Amino acid sequence: MRIRYENRRSVLTLSGLERLRLKIQRCENAACARRHRPYRPEAEGAVALPHHEFGLDVIALIGALRHRAHRSVPEIHAALCERGLMISERSVTNLLDRYDELVATALDAPNRAAVAAQGRVILALDGLQPDVGHEVLWVIRDCLSGRVLLARPLLSGTQADLAGLLREVTAALEVPVAGVVSDGQHSIRQAVAEVLPGVPHQLCQFHYLREAARPLFEADRHAKKELKKTVRGVRPIERQSEGQDDAGAPVVAGYCAAVRSALTDDGRPPLAAPGLTLKGRLEAIADSLDRVEKKGGLSRPLRRLRDLLRRGLERTAALWPDVRETHRWLHAAAHILANGADHPAAVVQARYDRLIAAWSTRRDRAGTLRTAVDHFVKVTASYRPGLFHCYAVPDLPRTDNDLEQLFGSHRHHERRATGRKVASPSLVLRGSVRIVAATATRIAPFTARDLQVDHARWIKIRKALEIRRQARVCRTRFRRDQVTYLADLEGRACQQALPT
Repeated sequence: MRIRYENRRSVLTLSGLERLRLKIQRCENAACARRHRPYRPEAEGAVALPHHEFGLDVIALIGALRHRAHRSVPEIHAALCERGLMISERSVTNLLDRYDELVATALDAPNRAAVAAQGRVILALDGLQPDVGHEVLWVIRDCLSGRVLLARPLLSGTQADLAGLLREVTAALEVPVAGVVSDGQHSIRQAVAEVLPGVPHQLCQFHYLREAARPLFEADRHAKKELKKTVRGVRPIERQSEGQDDAGAPVVAGYCAAVRSALTDDGRPPLAAPGLTLKGRLEAIADSLDRVEKKGGLSRPLRRLRDLLRRGLERTAALWPDVRETHRWLHAAAHILANGADHPAAVVQARYDRLIAAWSTRRDRAGTLRTAVDHFVKVTASYRPGLFHCYAVPDLPRTDNDLEQLFGSHRHHERRATGRKVASPSLVLRGSVRIVAATATRIAPFTARDLQVDHARWIKIRKALEIRRQARVCRTRFRRDQVTYLADLEGRACQQALPT
């Protein structure tokens, strides 16, 4: 092919302004299907993207500052300005999007190499939905390498949808799937059974215990609420001691602070029992005041505080025995599943079956929480086929908490960088490339050379993201001005109906 003409292009890189002289070639063969189509030098792609004024090294630096240093767009802009780059904050945002797209495009080969070195993969599957009623970002991650293999937003999470994602991942892998871990969602179970029959599917033990113990947690929370109602007179005691100069004022303030600390500490299910914890702490404070009274007597504010606590504990005494008994059983179940002694899967399963049988035969000892025991046994029967694979398959995790923590970490860093208190809608809109890029960048930084990708695949990813962005733009336009939005649609629909 002959050189037909030249183009000149200026690109801003970290080393300064570079002026490129590009020699454009064309095929002159009349029989060639690509005759007169221009061909640009391949070396141009190693410097910058098409129609972009900043080099790939700038894009790589922006991605590292965001996903490794967790800096906000203004902070990245300031760092680039210190290097002498003339760039706007909007350009930083756009180049960050380009970085995510390029990394997602470039990750196929590194992912294949990583899993090939392992010889097998263990898949974790879960979905993230920042906005209720909107798309769900489904993520498939390799538990052994920590790499995100696929992230895809879907409007629904049916068996067919999830089976398609699993097929896409397994088709790209050159190693066997040793196991899968997920929560107990039925569509996930059915999709895994359809695509990976015979592969051990571990159901998350954390999700299992949280779902099975929900009535127990609710009973504990109800008892805690009733106890807190009876100790609402702490603030008047604090006010009485405020501003006093005697030596007893700091002691009263200290005891009141202990009570307030106990009242405001909430636990998280399934194993935490915030009500029982509150009861134990208030009893400890009351016992401490009793010991003070025996040694030297109580001041009037401390006596009022002690009587307030004792009265509240006596009024709620009937609520605690059933809660304490069932939570003792719950912790016994968690202890068996933790398998600290590394028993084989068959031993763990036999021990757990005996425990659940004991729950069923001793349900009357739970008193008012008999229905909660029945719920625990029912949920256990549903989860039981997938609870014990982790003890037989090496490195198969008991829970999918690592993937949940990945979501939480990403949300945390997004809040740090954007200032948003809630998850950004862009987490689903661009999550298919952003989560992939963020995870991969934390594992290892990407250089300008790593970002030299096939432009056709990159453009395909950009088009898919743009389609989703346009759909969200349409929803936003309708919410802001539905009359104008519908009128525009009506006009375009009538134009299509007119004869040509």
